Amino acid sequence: MNTSTRIGDAGRVVVKIGSALLVDAARGEVHRQWLQSLAADIAVMRARGQDVVIVSSGAIAVGRRYLGLANGRLRLHEKQAAAAAGMVRLTHAYQDVLNGHDLTLAQVLLTLDDSENRRRYINARNTLNTLLRLGAVPLINENDTVATDEIRFGDNDRLAARVAAMISADVLIVLSHMDGLYQHDPHQFPDADHVPEIIGEITPEIEAMAGIEKSADGSGGMITKLAAGRISMAAGTAMVIADGTHAHPLSRLESGSRCTWFLPIATPITARKTWISGSLKPAGSLIVDGGALNALRSGKSLLPAGVAKIVGAFQRGDAVSIKDIEDREVARGLVAYSAADARQIIGHKTSEFEAILGYRGRDEIVHRDDLVVSDGQKNATPKKDGV
Repeated sequence: MNTSTRIGDAGRVVVKIGSALLVDAARGEVHRQWLQSLAADIAVMRARGQDVVIVSSGAIAVGRRYLGLANGRLRLHEKQAAAAAGMVRLTHAYQDVLNGHDLTLAQVLLTLDDSENRRRYINARNTLNTLLRLGAVPLINENDTVATDEIRFGDNDRLAARVAAMISADVLIVLSHMDGLYQHDPHQFPDADHVPEIIGEITPEIEAMAGIEKSADGSGGMITKLAAGRISMAAGTAMVIADGTHAHPLSRLESGSRCTWFLPIATPITARKTWISGSLKPAGSLIVDGGALNALRSGKSLLPAGVAKIVGAFQRGDAVSIKDIEDREVARGLVAYSAADARQIIGHKTSEFEAILGYRGRDEIVHRDDLVVSDGQKNATPKKDGV
């Protein structure tokens, strides 16, 4: 499968943009023409129905100049201050260029912890899925003013991979000043062989190919990109490292410019289903009636009206076992309510939830996208707006 097909067939794409591409290092100003060309590429993707999420570096590079910070390595608190000043200007620049294509930008600040804490993960995922369903283009950056470890270790690459996994993206595009992975550092070995494709696994031999280059403002390098590739492939998401230094970097990539693809064996849906069914220990159980059991087997979500009993003390986002009235497990899933709230709404219609709980949550107690029916039954097929 060629580059054009891989990108053109992707329903959901995450684009990670390195600081050196976006910001003039000497002046601390955004490369406006380059960003306009990127916006045009994104508009093409949106016009053919693809969801696009941007994970952008560059806030520190922009902010340090506006705050008058000296060149060279910054101390941690200086990076945090620069990020706070720079993100305002960076977001405004993205907003301006996307507005020219009638695209709505939505800023989301995340940390790696938001992708590891179950409840915060679900909140972030639901927010991103809602924004995409409403046609917006989320712009994501690390919340650098509080994410101290992320600033130090250059985790925008890894954050992009976590975001791609969170929303079950089909492709993560990492744009940088490199056109992919080489067997040796091409700055030291100009004749080093380019690696066009890695399938299934990043081995120690592949890791050894990564250099240690970092910039004064950026904090990543090929090492963090390989870490992002490992996260992406484990989630069933393909990743590509491509040269973003020219105008229209996405259309150039789609036209066949040189790059390195990291191709997973599983799909995002398969990887997520495997994670839910095999990697998470259930924190409790939902006992369902016959009607709900039939609905699950036909690929539908589990509604509170079909739950007869709650067992355990789980929290929102925990894995639960779904059992029939004879205590046989029929499915596993991620629950949308805590056990305390679930006990209040089981057996009730969705129209009654707000009066009972004091807030309106999801209609489903376990959404079909967060559900794996046991072997021998029909598994639900997730939709892109609730992965």
